[in-house]
Amino acid sequence: MLAMTYSHYGPASVLQPADVAMPKIKSTEIIVRVQASTVTPVDCQFRAGDPPIVRLYMGLFRPKKRTVLGSELSGRVEAIGDDVSEFEVGDHVFAATADGTGGHAEYIALPAKGAVTHIPENMSLAQAATLCNGGLTALPFLRDHGRIKPGDRVLIIGASGSIGTCAIELAKHFGAHVTGVCSAANVELVASLGADAVIDYNVADFTRLGQKYDIIFDTVAKSSFANARSALKPNGAYLVTAPSFATVFHMLRAAAFGGKRAVMAATGLRPAGDQRRDMDFLKKLAETGVLRSIIDRTYPFAELAKAHEYVETGHKKGNVVVTMV
Repeated sequence: MLAMTYSHYGPASVLQPADVAMPKIKSTEIIVRVQASTVTPVDCQFRAGDPPIVRLYMGLFRPKKRTVLGSELSGRVEAIGDDVSEFEVGDHVFAATADGTGGHAEYIALPAKGAVTHIPENMSLAQAATLCNGGLTALPFLRDHGRIKPGDRVLIIGASGSIGTCAIELAKHFGAHVTGVCSAANVELVASLGADAVIDYNVADFTRLGQKYDIIFDTVAKSSFANARSALKPNGAYLVTAPSFATVFHMLRAAAFGGKRAVMAATGLRPAGDQRRDMDFLKKLAETGVLRSIIDRTYPFAELAKAHEYVETGHKKGNVVVTMV
């Protein structure tokens, strides 16, 4: 089968098509023919080996076992294991891969009880492929770590990205007042998703506007707890998607002394059953129109490297999708 592989870290040009072995199905797995996948900033980090911490996971000097990237996908079930009852051949599904890799290939084997479920009835395969990255990050951050509740004032930094756009719609679903932070080019998009207020970060600094928030969710890791703390209400939560030693320190301090909290979490490493339940929840929200799929650009599989290059500009709106042709 065709897959996009890489044998060493570097720019997008290290991605090369290759003929690799078809996955072998286990009794508890399904084989999915991938029809759409996405490219995320994490894919770019894995490919570049930067920041260096990703090499502890991918391989110190070069990528080792995980040489096919792609963490979320949609497609058609082509085969089912003997012990699988949840799916049938021909079902259309969307999924998050168990280790954040493997989606940029023609076929993939997935645990039937893993992070995979049927696509929403009102979404195309391309649209459904975008639900996992933003949804499976924003939902546990806001619900479990931010403890969001009706009436909360929530600030979302990076509001126009794949996680940010989903976070806006989820926060509004939970009854919060939402302020989005983005560039001027994305103000209209962020407002259209339901944000009650939008801050252009080139014009204003949210920490100097006098507003206090119950939750500050930095989806792009561009701020810090030390900087954002003044804009938090007492017992407010600062949520950030990327780890840092400073955030760990403030997490431990808040655990010991209480008050304003800093939280980071590896949401992609949660048990598969938890992710599956969240995917079914996201599916229902998509089917009722609460969640929309925001797709900035779509690339054919042969131009996967170009998709990486575009994501690395840092200017994508929502998601970048790759289709198998």
